[in-house]
Amino acid sequence: MGRAVTVATCALNQWALDFEGNLDRIVRSIGIAKSKGARYRLGPELEICGYGCSDHYYESDTLLHSFQVLEKLLESPATQDIICDVGMPVLHRNVRYNCRVIFLNKKILLIRPKTALANAGNYRELRWFTPWSKARHVEEYFLPRIIQEVTGQETVPFGDAVLATKDTCLGAEMCEELWTPNSPHIEMGLDGVEIFTNSSGSHHVLRKAHTRVDLVNSATAKNGGIYIFANQKGCDGDRVYYDGCAMISMNGETVAQGSQFSLDDVEVLVATLDLEDVRSYRAEISSRNLAASKVTPYPRVKVNFALSCPDDVAVPTCMPIQWRYHSPEEEISLGPACWLWDYLRRSKQAGFLLPLSGGIDSSATACIVYSMCHQVCLAVKNGNADVLADARRIVNDETYIPEVPQEFCKRVFTTCYMASENSSQDTCNRAKLLAEQIGSYHINLNVDVAVKAVVGIFSVVTGQTPRFSVYGGSSRENLALQNVQARIRMVLAYLFAQLTLWARGMPGGLLVLGSANVDESLRGYLTKYDCSSADINPIGGISKTDLKNFIQYCIENFQLTALRSIMSAPPTAELEPLVDGQVAQTDEADMGMTYAELSIYGKLRKIGKAGPYSMFCKLINMWKEICTPREVAAKVKHFFRMYSVNRHKMTTLTPSYHAENYSPDDNRFDLRPFLYNTTWSWQFRCIDKKVNAL
Repeated sequence: MGRAVTVATCALNQWALDFEGNLDRIVRSIGIAKSKGARYRLGPELEICGYGCSDHYYESDTLLHSFQVLEKLLESPATQDIICDVGMPVLHRNVRYNCRVIFLNKKILLIRPKTALANAGNYRELRWFTPWSKARHVEEYFLPRIIQEVTGQETVPFGDAVLATKDTCLGAEMCEELWTPNSPHIEMGLDGVEIFTNSSGSHHVLRKAHTRVDLVNSATAKNGGIYIFANQKGCDGDRVYYDGCAMISMNGETVAQGSQFSLDDVEVLVATLDLEDVRSYRAEISSRNLAASKVTPYPRVKVNFALSCPDDVAVPTCMPIQWRYHSPEEEISLGPACWLWDYLRRSKQAGFLLPLSGGIDSSATACIVYSMCHQVCLAVKNGNADVLADARRIVNDETYIPEVPQEFCKRVFTTCYMASENSSQDTCNRAKLLAEQIGSYHINLNVDVAVKAVVGIFSVVTGQTPRFSVYGGSSRENLALQNVQARIRMVLAYLFAQLTLWARGMPGGLLVLGSANVDESLRGYLTKYDCSSADINPIGGISKTDLKNFIQYCIENFQLTALRSIMSAPPTAELEPLVDGQVAQTDEADMGMTYAELSIYGKLRKIGKAGPYSMFCKLINMWKEICTPREVAAKVKHFFRMYSVNRHKMTTLTPSYHAENYSPDDNRFDLRPFLYNTTWSWQFRCIDKKVNAL
């Protein structure tokens, strides 16, 4: 009898509404799976249309084009003699569902709708889809005519069912269903399902990979079985990066691991596993077997097909492996770099421009672009024809081969140091040296002429000339003069992004990169419409603490020695006059709090769901060794005042790579008002009462 089953899963770099490209990548993945002997192929969630279609799911066009792609897949020779499991939206009785469509040899076996929808953080599935709430219930789905003409079927099963092949039983769950307390795989396993599949659209968050891997492995640790996990990868048109990590697990142990970050648009993972290992594993778990005897059975769709061969005793099977995790510094180096590459090639621009100040944040952004160049050269060296074609189109040279990261960086990356009379020579030198080491095309310019012209207009109109506070000006004057410098830099950044390549006799334009970190955004320590305003920001979801560790990683792994002096220098905006030629302004003094404190406030506010009073109650215990309750109260009040005063800046925040779960991104992740009563009178009074009691 058949014992060894060969199954395939994949990570695909799908793009929202790119039906042609998505079809091509799906077909390629099926071809690779078949060439490696697989008899079943699983793809990512909503892979036909791309996961990030958002309100385009409301459009009938999205449904129509998804079925047109399904028609092409059913007709393709590549899909013959292999069970194909693809994801797409389906309208059933005027209700939209997020579905798996499972087919074999031009026949649809089952349409399985998602039963638990992701609706927290970056996810809004309940906005577009309805969960299937009829457990173990199947209805007839009337196929569109274009599909009927291919399959010869008028109706197919639609609902919560499993597939029974000649040799085993398969059950599907989708993304969020794995994360729910009562996941479908639990009762499926008790009902004899031996192979569980999970198609996901799961995005990268720093330090999250182990959670996903643990969930997959634990799914079969108590109940036995084979678990196949597929995921999207890349930037499909939004702030998140889907980080692959396709995997296959059996009886609680990983047997195949896909990459978390890569520039490969199609990655296929194949494993051959012995079904008898599942059966023997389950045989000795008496508690499982007792529960199985009482379970309500699932409807079974019979499939006249086997995932194994009759004579497979000599077929080698896969052995357990140890999952290899990236460090947070490696994740920062690779995730945003892959996201930038997708954004660059899909926007059809010619490169990036970065205002490089010589500080940690802009230097970290420059290092991420350098890491992207490194990844491109590595992919081309490994024979990735897609990456080579994209690189040639970006640099406008059909014979070009990117081999050295610094040389490729020179072609696609422009850095610009924008000096003013308040800039120090130290930051200028640091920016120049880093640009030399990564290979960027570097520009030095001075903004003083433009700043004086703008302030001059104000003086002509009002008859008043504002002064910095060190020269006797008020705090309002001081802040306004800093903001003018910052905003002039944004205007110049866009001017140079549009025309630098034109001035060099090269085609195309550049994308402007921002470099405000997640902590500064949370505190609002940035000028609205300054250089934090850009096209995209690869570090906008990363904390200052993690960026410092990333800089150290780049010193050690990329040999960027220019970063040593950047690491040791205190962070400063350099917007106020120098004192004896030295910087007198520092970020932490300006903010009235440290970056370490900001990270704690951010996690308590967003992840801990803490308002002012709850945050105070938590911090008096966390900081009892270093602060009195009255000092903690003062810190909490100052944070919430500054956060609420500046929250309006989040409405215009540059789209940033999502990397932290305490991101203040106002787009859809962190939904808050932007006009607050900044006195917080009731909340602060509760804190004061507690302080007095203590």
